[in-house]
Amino acid sequence: MAPVSASQFDHDVVEKKIKDIIQDLFQIMVQVNTYDQFGRPGKDVLESSFSQLSKSISTIHQIANTDSLSHISNAAITTPSEDRTIKLPEVPAELIQYVDNGRNPDIYTREFVELARKSNQLMKGKIEAHAQFRDILAHEMCKALPELEADVMLILERASGNTDVIKQRIEEES
Repeated sequence: MAPVSASQFDHDVVEKKIKDIIQDLFQIMVQVNTYDQFGRPGKDVLESSFSQLSKSISTIHQIANTDSLSHISNAAITTPSEDRTIKLPEVPAELIQYVDNGRNPDIYTREFVELARKSNQLMKGKIEAHAQFRDILAHEMCKALPELEADVMLILERASGNTDVIKQRIEEES
């Protein structure tokens, strides 16, 4: 018989705990559905079922945290003892409010992407306008102060400007 690896053991434990959670949920469902049919089973029985479910969920959470931390420690990353919880992805409050109002989160995503696209187009326009201004300013400086043409071209090269366009404009005017 082949030896059982630690990861296989962890997987089996997690699988068993998930089955326990499903069983606890089934027990709660049965108790809730038969609550008024055959007489009340009692508040204590339902409370014990919920406490058992809570324990099962806590156990699976601890196993998941332990497994995550073992992977982190295997990667030689040390974390402070107070940072031993797993950080879940953050959901924007606007999205939660959007869903609470009964709207589709896909619409929120589409609107967000459209807003980002508009913002990117605006920024692209500003960048192109600044580039045109840089080229026009360089051309006018070279035209007004020809002795500074070499310095202006050097600055343009360093600012990733197109010196060929400026040189062509200067030659055309000459």
